[in-house]
Amino acid sequence: MVSTTTTERTRRLLASLPDSPGVYVFREAGGKVLYVGKAKSLRKRVMSYFRQSSLMEDNPRISRMLRRMRDFDFVVTGSETEALLLESNFIKHHRPPFNVMLRDDKSYPYVAITLDEKFPRVMITRKRHRSGVAYFGPFASAGKVREIIDLLGRIYPYRKCRGPEPGRRTGSPCLNYHIGLCLAPCVGKIDADNYRRMINKIERLLTGKSEGLAEELREAMESAASGQRYEEAAILRNRLSALDHLLEKQQTSAIGIDSLDVIGVHAEGDAANLQVLRVRDGSLSDRRGFFLQNVAGESETEIIEQFMIHYYSTPIGLPAEVVMPESFTRQDVLREFLSELKGSLVDVRPAVRGKRRKLAEMALRNARLAFEQDRLREEELKSRPAKAMADLKKELALRRIPRRIECYDISNIAGEHPVGSMVVFGEGVPQPGHYRKFAIRDVVGPDDFAMMAEGLRRRFSGQADEKTKLPGAVAAGKIGDAISSDDSFDARPDLISDISFDARPDLIVVDGGAGQVSAAAGALAAAGLKGVPVIGLAKRLEEIYRSGQAQPLRLGQDSPALSLLQRIRDEAHRFAITYHRQRRDRAMTGSILDGIPGIGPARKKAILTHFGSPERFLAASRDELEAVPGLPDKVAREVYAFVHKFGQTPSANI
Repeated sequence: MVSTTTTERTRRLLASLPDSPGVYVFREAGGKVLYVGKAKSLRKRVMSYFRQSSLMEDNPRISRMLRRMRDFDFVVTGSETEALLLESNFIKHHRPPFNVMLRDDKSYPYVAITLDEKFPRVMITRKRHRSGVAYFGPFASAGKVREIIDLLGRIYPYRKCRGPEPGRRTGSPCLNYHIGLCLAPCVGKIDADNYRRMINKIERLLTGKSEGLAEELREAMESAASGQRYEEAAILRNRLSALDHLLEKQQTSAIGIDSLDVIGVHAEGDAANLQVLRVRDGSLSDRRGFFLQNVAGESETEIIEQFMIHYYSTPIGLPAEVVMPESFTRQDVLREFLSELKGSLVDVRPAVRGKRRKLAEMALRNARLAFEQDRLREEELKSRPAKAMADLKKELALRRIPRRIECYDISNIAGEHPVGSMVVFGEGVPQPGHYRKFAIRDVVGPDDFAMMAEGLRRRFSGQADEKTKLPGAVAAGKIGDAISSDDSFDARPDLISDISFDARPDLIVVDGGAGQVSAAAGALAAAGLKGVPVIGLAKRLEEIYRSGQAQPLRLGQDSPALSLLQRIRDEAHRFAITYHRQRRDRAMTGSILDGIPGIGPARKKAILTHFGSPERFLAASRDELEAVPGLPDKVAREVYAFVHKFGQTPSANI
C-alpha cells in the first residue's frame, strides 16, 4: 500500500515505473539527493519502499530516509551493468548520506584534481571529502602516488602553486615556468580553456582512456622539429618519453593471473568491515581494510557491490582477477562492470577451492577481527569523556559531575582590538553552536584581568543566585554585542548533548592563573551567581588554580581530567585568536581605506569583501582592483595610485 504521505507527483511517478533495469534517486525538500540505488526491476524495487513491511519497520536507516524524502526520479538503462555504472557515477557526484559510506582503517593516498577551480591543481591527498574534486585511487603507498604525479607534471605542466587561484601577483612567473614544469596561468601564458583541455588529458590518463595521447604528442614533436623549433621539439620529446613510461607502468601493474584481489566481508547491524588481500606476482603483497556504514538491510552481495563502486573508482591497479566470497551471487554483472571500467577482461569468481579459498578464509578472519577491534575502539572513545568528567569531579572535589563546562579566554596585543571567547563542552565534547565571541568595549589599555571580568559579567548579567536559567536575552544568544559562533569546528554530532545554551554551567574554566581566576570569581559575584566553581589552567606548568585556594593543583600528565581541561583551554584560545585576527585585519584594512579619496562606506565594504585581508588588498594589481564589483574603473585607478604613491607597496601594519 502506498503511504498516505506520498505526494501526488510521487504517486504519478510510482504508477509510471517500468519493469526494467535502471537507477532511482530519492531527494529531500530542496532537491538534495538522499539515496541512489539501482534495480533489475525499477517498479518492484521502488514500490517496495512504499509498502508497509517488516523490512521498513526493522530498518531505522530506511525509515529515516523515507521520512525526509519528498521526491524521487529514475533513469531507465539497457542492462544491470549499465545501471551499476550509472549508479557509480551518481554516487561519486552527489555523495548521498544514506548510501553505504566507506571509511579506511588507514589513510590511503589518492590523486586529486580540483575541477571546481578555474585552473585545477593535481595533488596528493588522503581524504575524499570535497565535492567538485575528482579522486583517483586509492594507492598502496604515497611513493607510488608521488611518482605518478611527477610523471604527470612532466607530461602536462599543470600549475604547482597552492590555493584555488594561481599565485605570483608580481607579473613574472615562478621558477617552474622557466624549467618547463608549469604553463604560468598566473601571468596569462595560457588561458582557462586551453588549460582545462590539458587537465582533461590528465583525467583520461588516470582513468585508463589514454588512446591517442601518445600519438598527439608525437605529431606535435615532429611538427616542431620540421619547423626547426628544436627546443620545443626537445621538450615534447621528454614529455613523450614520460608518457610512455607512465603507460608502461599502468600496463605492467595489472597483468597476469597471479595478480588478483581477494575480498572478505563481515557485517553486523548498520556496520561492516571489508578486507582486500592484494596478490601481485604470485605473492601476498598488501592488505587493505575498510569500514562501511549504512549497511543495515543490505545483503552481503549488495555490500560488496557498493564497496566496488567506491574502491575501484579508477582502473589503475585493477587486477585481472577478483576473488569473491562463496556467497556472492552477481559475478556476471560485476565482471562486466569492472571489465568496462578497465577496458579489458576482469574475471570475477567465487572462492571455491585451493589457494583462492584459503585466501578468502584469511580475508574473512581479518574482516571479523578488524570489526571487533573497531567496535572496542569506538566503545573506548565513547567512554573516554565520561571517565574524564568523573576524574575531574574527584580531583577538583566538585559536588557533581561537570556535564556543562564553559571556558573563557582573552586575546589582544598591548590592549589593541581586545576580544574574549567562550567555548562550551557538554558531556565532555565541544558544542560549537554554543560558542560566543565578545568584543571588549569597557576596558582601556592592556588589562587582561579587567577584560576577563567584563566578558563573564556580560555573560551572566542579571542571573539570580538560585535560578538555573539565564534571562531571555541571553537564551537568545544576545549577550552584549556577542557575535554568533562559527561552525568550523568538527564536532561529533552523535555525542553532542541536548543541554540548551541558557543552562547554568557546572564548571567555569579560564585561561590563566590566580589573577584571571580572581577576576572571574569577582564578576560572578557581581552578577549574583554563587555556587559555580571557577578554575584557571596556566600554560607554563599546567597548574590548576582554584578560587579560594592559595596553592595550585598539579595533576599527572596522563590524567584524563587534565587532558580534558587542556583540550577545552586550547579550544577557547584558538577561538579567541581567530576572532582577534579578524577584528585586527578589518581595522587595519579599514584604516588604509579611510584615507583614500572617493571611498565611502559602500565601496569600502565592497573592497573588504572582495579581497578579504589587508595583505591581498595591498598586493592587488590595478586590473584586480578594477574587477571589484561596484568600483568604477576610474576610482580603482585612483585607489591603486594612492596606495602606491610612494613607489612601493605600503606595509600591512599601516
